[in-house]
Amino acid sequence: MGKTSLVSSFAALAGRIVISDCDVDAADLHLILNPQIKESGDFCGGLVAEVEQEKCTSCGKCKQECRFSAIKEEITADKSLFIIDQVSCEGCGVCYLVCGDKAIKVEDSINGEWYISETRHGPMSHAKLGIAEENPGRLVTLVRNNQNQIAQEVRMYESIIDGSPGTGCPVIASLTGSTYALIVTEPTVSGIHDLDRILSVTGHFRIPSGIVVNKSDLNMEMTDEIRLLAKDYRAEFIGTIPYDKQITDAQMEGLSVVEFTKSSVTQAIEAIWERVRPFIM
Repeated sequence: MGKTSLVSSFAALAGRIVISDCDVDAADLHLILNPQIKESGDFCGGLVAEVEQEKCTSCGKCKQECRFSAIKEEITADKSLFIIDQVSCEGCGVCYLVCGDKAIKVEDSINGEWYISETRHGPMSHAKLGIAEENPGRLVTLVRNNQNQIAQEVRMYESIIDGSPGTGCPVIASLTGSTYALIVTEPTVSGIHDLDRILSVTGHFRIPSGIVVNKSDLNMEMTDEIRLLAKDYRAEFIGTIPYDKQITDAQMEGLSVVEFTKSSVTQAIEAIWERVRPFIM
């Protein structure tokens, strides 16, 4: 069970709440919540630049100022041609700004899509980043802005966010303005390593944090190590979730596990929810 399964269970236990899926690189909350899309649009996260050769005087200023080595020079019999490598280009637009000949054409780059939807547990803001596209942090910010707009419109001021894994820009964008962070980890070497990093991030932003160990019964010794790490960061150890294949069965039915069955795993999730709910509602 991962953070997405936990978020879907929380949404079911909350009854009705604003929901956001900020894991735009690998969005999957919609597979459980089956959102009905009400609004959608393109996400433009950068620029696509191209040299218009008929206007170019081969001054080379664009190549000189490009910090990503994305502009290549090809020497011909008549003049030097400057060509933008779209794979290396970061879409910053510096070449457009420095070109005195107005020979750089720029267009918005469509990097993904955003959605505002309705689910059985409340309104939902979510998005999908295109394959190998950039600027997920900006797309997460757009998802959060849409979430805030929804909250104002429906007068619901509590929300649950399914954040991105790791500690990069999407995670920081997911955490910005949040009142509480619930970190889901697993009792493995990599799980403890990643937990240490994200606790440093939440500590830096002074966001109160709690820790849940997923599949805790697979390695009780490492689960105990996580308890100690929580104390080091003054984070609250919220609870543990045992391994249970019914979680996968629930996902295959398009349901959260608390909607699908009653078992020891759902009891554990309900107990975690009772401890987390005061920070949300």
